[in-house]
Amino acid sequence: MRGHLNGNRADDLSFHGIRKAEAVWWNLSRSALLEQSLRRREGHLAASGPLVVRTGEYTGRSPNDRFFVREPGSEGAIHWGTTNRPFDADKYEALRARLFSYLEGRELFVQDCHVGADEEHRLPIRVITEMAWHALFARNMFLPVTDREALLAHVPGFTVISAPGFHSRPEMDGTRSEVFILIHFGRKEALIGGTLYAGEIKKSIFAVMNYLLPAAGVLPMHCAASYGRDDRDVAVLFGLSGTGKTTLSADPERTLVGDDEHGWSDRGVFNFEGGCYAKVINLSPGMEPEIHRTTGMFGTILENVGMDIEGRRIDLNDATLTENTRASYPLSSISRVAPRGAVGHPKHIVMLTADAFGVLPPIASMTTDQAMYHFLSGYTAKVAGTERGIVEPQATFSTCFGGPFMPLDPSVYAKLLGEKVAMHRVKVWLVNTGWTGGPYGTGHRMEIGLTKAMLRAALAGKLDGVEMRLDPVFGLRVPGSCPGVPPGVLDPRSTWKDREAYDRTARKLAGMFQENFAQYADQVTPEVRAAGFRNPG
Repeated sequence: MRGHLNGNRADDLSFHGIRKAEAVWWNLSRSALLEQSLRRREGHLAASGPLVVRTGEYTGRSPNDRFFVREPGSEGAIHWGTTNRPFDADKYEALRARLFSYLEGRELFVQDCHVGADEEHRLPIRVITEMAWHALFARNMFLPVTDREALLAHVPGFTVISAPGFHSRPEMDGTRSEVFILIHFGRKEALIGGTLYAGEIKKSIFAVMNYLLPAAGVLPMHCAASYGRDDRDVAVLFGLSGTGKTTLSADPERTLVGDDEHGWSDRGVFNFEGGCYAKVINLSPGMEPEIHRTTGMFGTILENVGMDIEGRRIDLNDATLTENTRASYPLSSISRVAPRGAVGHPKHIVMLTADAFGVLPPIASMTTDQAMYHFLSGYTAKVAGTERGIVEPQATFSTCFGGPFMPLDPSVYAKLLGEKVAMHRVKVWLVNTGWTGGPYGTGHRMEIGLTKAMLRAALAGKLDGVEMRLDPVFGLRVPGSCPGVPPGVLDPRSTWKDREAYDRTARKLAGMFQENFAQYADQVTPEVRAAGFRNPG
C-alpha cells in the first residue's frame, strides 16, 4: 500500500503544485502515524506509551527566521517592524520551487484539520510534511477532520508545508539562516524548512488566525481558558512562556477549554486547538497531576525529554538537551475538558507575569484602563543564568502577551480587548507567579500552591468584598487578605528585609514600563497612558 489516497483527486498534491511524491499518506489515525514514525525511525516508544523524539539543533522556535511575504493583499495591514519582517515575493517563489523539487520522490504525510472550535470562525487547514511525527503533532494540536464525507469536501483555507530536511541558502534565498518560516497571505500558505521543532507549525497557524480574526470582530488571544460551575463561569489566563499559564489552567476543580490559543467572539470564547503543547521540564505529579499524567499516555509526543534507551523510562527532570522539553497531546487526554471547545464570555481575565524583580503584588485587581496598559505591555522577566550575559533580572515586554505572533498593529488587539471587557463587565486580575522576598538571587519563587489559592479565591468571588489597598507605585488594588494565604505574602514590600531596596527596585521597574509604553502612547487614551504606575520616581 503506497498511501491512503484522498478522494478529492488531489492525491498527488498537484492542487498545491507538489508532484512525483514517493507516497502520500492522507489523514492517517494517531495509531497509524505512530507506526509510521517508528517504521521510519523518527523516534522511540517509551515504556509507558508516548513517542519520544529529538529535534536536533533547534529545540525551540526561531523567531528571527520568521517572515511575512510582502504582497498586495496584506502589505497595508501588517504592522511591519523588527518582529514582523518582510520577505520578497520573488525570493519566495524561487525558494518554493526549490523546496518542491526537494519533495519529489519522498514520502509525504497530509493532515486535513480545522482551527477554531466555533464553526462561524473556524479555518480549514492542511498540513503537509515529510515527517510522520509532525503529522501526528498536527493531528494532536489541531481539530482533525474525521468524517469521510467532510474530508471529500475539505478545501484548505491555509496550508502549511513543512520540510525539516530542506535548508535554505541565505546568500541565495534571502533568508537569515538555513531555517525559514515564511507566511504568504496571498497564497494562503506557510513554508517551513531547516528545523525539526514542531512548534513552528502550530505558531505559524496562530499568526494566521491573529491576522484574519480581528476583521470579524474576534479577539485572538495567547491565553488559556477554563470554566468552573458551568460554561458561563469562564476565566481567561494570559501569559508568556514560564508564567504558569498551562499549569494554572489544568486545575482539577475546573474544566479546561484550552491551554494556549483562543478567540473571543460575540458569542463567547472558543479554543483554536484540539490539543496542548506543555512544557514538562521538572514536571511535578503532585502540583501538576493532569499534565504529568499525559506524559505516560499513548499518542503523546515528548520532544527532547530524557529517556533511558534500554529500559525506555522517561526522565522529566533531564534538561541535557534543553529546558524547553515539551509534550504534545490531544485534549481528550485531560479528564475534565470542554466537550465543544466553545463557551460563554469570560467573567474573569487573569494576566500572568513572572516578575523576577520581586516587586509586583502576587495578586491585584485592575481597572479596564489598567488592563489595556498591561495587555499592551505584556510584561515578564528573564533571570540571571537563563541566557549568556544576563547577570540580573531583565524585563521582557511582549505586546498582547504574544508579540511574535501578532501581525497587526497592537492597538487593534488592545482596542478589541477594552471594548469586550467593558461590554461584558469582566473582572481583570494581575497575578505575579515570579519572585517574592527580594529579586531573583535573593528572594524565592512564589509557591505554586499559594498562587493557586489566590487564583481560586478570585475566580470564586471570595475577594470581591475584601478590603483593598492601593499599591503606591503601580496603582493596583491589592487585597488585604485571601483565604489560605498568609497576609504578609500579599504585600511584596513587607516580604523584603531591605524596604528601601524594594522602593528603588519598584521605581526602576515602573520606569521600564514607562519607557516601553512610549511606543503606544499616541494610540491610546490619556487614561490608559496613566494607568501603568503612580510614582515611577
